[in-house]
Amino acid sequence: MLEISVIRRDTDRVKRGLKVRNWSEEQIQVVDQVLELDDKRKHLQAEIDSMKESTNKYSKEIGDLFKSGKQNEAAGLKQKVADLKEQVKGLEESSKIVVETLNNLMYSIPNTPNDLVPAGSTEDDNEVYRDWPGTLPDLGEDAKPHWELAKTYNLFDLELGVKISGAGFPLYRGQGAKLQRALINFFLDRAEAAGYEEVIPPHLVNEDSARGTGQLPDKEGQMYYMEKDDLYLIPTAEVPVTNIFRGDILPEGDFSHKLCGYTPCFRREAGSYGAHVRGLNRVHQFDKVEIVRVEHPDRSYAALDEMLAHVSALLDDLKLPYRILRLCGGDLGFTSAITYDFEVYSAAQKRWLEVSSVSNFETYQSNRLKLRYKEGKSKHLAHTLNGSALALARIVAALLENNQSGEGIEIPEVLRPYMGGKTHIN
Repeated sequence: MLEISVIRRDTDRVKRGLKVRNWSEEQIQVVDQVLELDDKRKHLQAEIDSMKESTNKYSKEIGDLFKSGKQNEAAGLKQKVADLKEQVKGLEESSKIVVETLNNLMYSIPNTPNDLVPAGSTEDDNEVYRDWPGTLPDLGEDAKPHWELAKTYNLFDLELGVKISGAGFPLYRGQGAKLQRALINFFLDRAEAAGYEEVIPPHLVNEDSARGTGQLPDKEGQMYYMEKDDLYLIPTAEVPVTNIFRGDILPEGDFSHKLCGYTPCFRREAGSYGAHVRGLNRVHQFDKVEIVRVEHPDRSYAALDEMLAHVSALLDDLKLPYRILRLCGGDLGFTSAITYDFEVYSAAQKRWLEVSSVSNFETYQSNRLKLRYKEGKSKHLAHTLNGSALALARIVAALLENNQSGEGIEIPEVLRPYMGGKTHIN
């Protein structure tokens, strides 16, 4: 969440950022409410501190009065101390309510967008940051979508997934399962070559972890929750991997931290229907390799550029047409200061499919995580970043559709070593 000091110091910028996110004037009033509550919290704390100081002073005087034989004066002062303690108790209860209300309001305010974030209300207003320079593939009217190719080559089975779990849980089999594994290993190997340390995190997280990276309370309805154990299935590896650093104070100069992790991801995707979510276009469980970075604030945007280059290189090697969008304020994630989406072109569906989001959260997550670093005698909040490198379901869909031919489905050259040297799925 935003630091209260930032909201106080940069009030106008925070309000402008909320306008970029399409908040109404009425909604933006929450900023003023936060500042008023913080003033009230400070005032109550000052009163509490003053009364406690008086209590300590009077308590010492009571002892001196008893020693001097002034029992009546001591008794009167004891009553005064008792009254003060009762008042402190009441003020502390009031302060607790104010702090709780303040924290809830603070959690409701999204990150302030970077100045590069374009205005806009929906995904249609996203800015094309880098377009595909070549000609988009045209396979003709006979091109099959990936869900039909899956049946032809027995690659994955949506009906069996329904039988086992329900809609949105595909079952991969045979060469489809091997293609999944090939992509995962390819992405992990490239991440390792780029200096990312691989971790295998838990797939269930507690409330503190989900709140630390901003999934709670913003995306509570999109996560699978296990009530009996009070745990959440992860929507992305970002959550457990970033929480490795929760509560840490990094030593001076201990940058940068680069981690990657492969996990299945689980999302309820409530309310998603229609032809655009058919097949693997939108599922409740999918595999993804995530890259996460913890950076010094002075380097975080250089790191963001490096992450964009890393994802671009993966798509270049897979020979998939792609473009990069800079998300507008209305489409920007709650915790993000800036996000770039990668979309690959599906030649059979004749549409773009999102396969990666790369984001800089600046200090928004680290403030929740209490993730700081030392610089001299001071402590400061680090910057956190993450990106999909890559999400497999739609990558598989695009690979199947774009590489179909009379010989089968051509396997990209970079994946062939992971597929036993095969050149085609047939």
